[in-house]
Amino acid sequence: MNIDRRHLALPVLFAGLMAALPSDSQAATAEEAAVQKRVEALRDAQRAKDAKALTALTSAELSYSHSDAHVEDQATFVKNATGTTTKVISIENKDIWVKVVGDIALVRFHWTSESEVVADGKHSTANLHVLQVWNKRASDWMLLARCSTKLV
Repeated sequence: MNIDRRHLALPVLFAGLMAALPSDSQAATAEEAAVQKRVEALRDAQRAKDAKALTALTSAELSYSHSDAHVEDQATFVKNATGTTTKVISIENKDIWVKVVGDIALVRFHWTSESEVVADGKHSTANLHVLQVWNKRASDWMLLARCSTKLV
């Protein structure tokens, strides 16, 4: 069988078109990057004690669980995160892992933070493993749930 350029044209054209289309993994990577930006925006809003940003980043149905097992809804989380009894010195999220599954994103990371009690200047640190659940609504990712575990 003789193969000439006409026989190769269609497969080459098809391969070129397929390469130009985003694959599921490319789409997932773009969504994962979008979620990671929201995770970082939440950290920045917590550091800045920005109630408006915290509200915009979290779902009205938020379930925010702390490492001491107490759970806050959205209003309580925003109120406590923006309170004046403590001063945030630092918050760092390390080793962020994101997995998007449909309109849900699972996020895990190592959280370290330092804060100071305003009344007496006492410093405290946190060393936690955090799991967050984000939900895509319209075009925005919203924090739906968070839980953490103390690390030694």
